[in-house]
Amino acid sequence: MEQQDKPVKATEKKISRRTLLGGALATAILPVTSVFAKYIQVGVPAIPDPTKQPGPLPGKVGTRSPFESPVKKPSDISSRTPLQDLYSTITPSDLHFERHHAGVPSIDPNQYELLIHGMVERPMKFSLHDLKRFPSVTRTCFIECAGNFRTGKEDMTVQEILGLTSQSEWTGVMLSTLFRELGVDPKATWFLAEGGDAAVLTRSIPIRKAWDDAMIVYAQNGEAIRPEQGYPARLLLPGWEGNTNVKWLRRIEISDAPYFTREETSKYTYPVKDKIRMFSFEMDARSIITYPSFPQTIERGWIEIRGIAWSGRGKVVKVEVSTNAGKNWNEARLQDPILEKAHTYFRHLWHWDGSETEILSRVTDETGYTQPTLKQLIDARGKDIGGYHMNPVTAWRVKRDGNVVFKPENHK
Repeated sequence: MEQQDKPVKATEKKISRRTLLGGALATAILPVTSVFAKYIQVGVPAIPDPTKQPGPLPGKVGTRSPFESPVKKPSDISSRTPLQDLYSTITPSDLHFERHHAGVPSIDPNQYELLIHGMVERPMKFSLHDLKRFPSVTRTCFIECAGNFRTGKEDMTVQEILGLTSQSEWTGVMLSTLFRELGVDPKATWFLAEGGDAAVLTRSIPIRKAWDDAMIVYAQNGEAIRPEQGYPARLLLPGWEGNTNVKWLRRIEISDAPYFTREETSKYTYPVKDKIRMFSFEMDARSIITYPSFPQTIERGWIEIRGIAWSGRGKVVKVEVSTNAGKNWNEARLQDPILEKAHTYFRHLWHWDGSETEILSRVTDETGYTQPTLKQLIDARGKDIGGYHMNPVTAWRVKRDGNVVFKPENHK
C-alpha cells in the first residue's frame, strides 16, 4: 500500500559532520517524499568547497560568474539592455543596447576613412590613426532610442519597457576640433552625418551641436568601441535621440540647410495634435524604478527602492518616489556624480507593511521640466501620440504576496 504524502521530517534532513566539513563526499543520499506518495532516494551533489582545490589560472579575457547571466533581449532590429540587472549607471559594453537598420557592418580599421566636406575651406579625409592624433576627450553620457517605450501587460520587465537606453564612458575627439581644422564657413547651419552600414543611415544635424559638445568617438568603457556600437568610429551627440548618433560614421557634409533624408522624413517625423513634429532631437527627462520591479518579489520590512533618471537637456536635480500610487511624493537620494545628459542613480528607503500598493518615480531636470504622466502627454500631444519621445511616469504594482508587476496604461 502506498504511503500518503507527508512533509520531510527534520531528522531526515540532518547533515553529517563529514558533509559539513566539505569535500569528502561526492554526494549525500537524502530521503524525500515523491509526488507518487512513496519514499525514494536521490543523489544530491555536495556543495563544492573552493578552499580544497586551486581555481582556473588567469585568461586572456575576463568572464562573468556562472551564477550571473545578464543578457540583452534581441529582436531583428534591436536588442535591449537588462537595466534591472545592473548596479550602477555604467552599462557593460557587451550589454549596451543596439538599434540598426541593416545589421552590423564589418569595417577594417586600417581602411577606415572619414570624409568632411561641403561649406569648408579645406575638405579632408581622416583615417582612424589621424583621429587618434588629435587631443582626446572622455565623457560619460547616455544614448537612448527615440522609440524607447513599451507597454501592454503586467509581466513586463524594465528591460522590455525601456531597455533601449544605455550609458558608457566614451573617448574620442571633439567635432569642433575637426571643424576648426577644416575652416567651416560661418554661414553654415547644418551638417549631414552618414553611416557606413548597408542602410547608409543619414541624419541632418544643426551645426550648433557640433560647436557645443558633439564628438567622434572610437573608444567605449576603456576599450575600442564595439562593432555593434559603430566600430571603428561613431558620432556622439550627448542627450540627443539615438539615431542621430550615427554609427560607422564615414561622411560629414556641411551646408546651410537640412537635407530631409529618407530616415528623418519616413521614420522620425510624427504628428503632435494638428502639427507635424520633425527634428525633435533632445531626449526628455525620464526615470524608472529598477528595484523592485517585475519579476522580483519583496518581503515585509525595509526596502531600498532603486532606479535611474536622466535628461537630454542637462542634469537631474530631483527624483521623487511615491509608495502610495501617487498620493504623496518623497524626495529620493541621488548618487554622485550627477553628470549632464547622463543616467543618475537614485535610492529611497521604504518600509513595506504588506498592503497592496503602487510605487512610481518622477524626475525634474535643471530646466525645470518634470516627467509627465501618460495622461499629461496625451493632453499635450493628442490621442494619436505615436511611439517616439514617450517618457511617462511608470508604475509598479506591489501585491499582498510581495509579487511586483508592471502597471500597463494603454494610450491608443
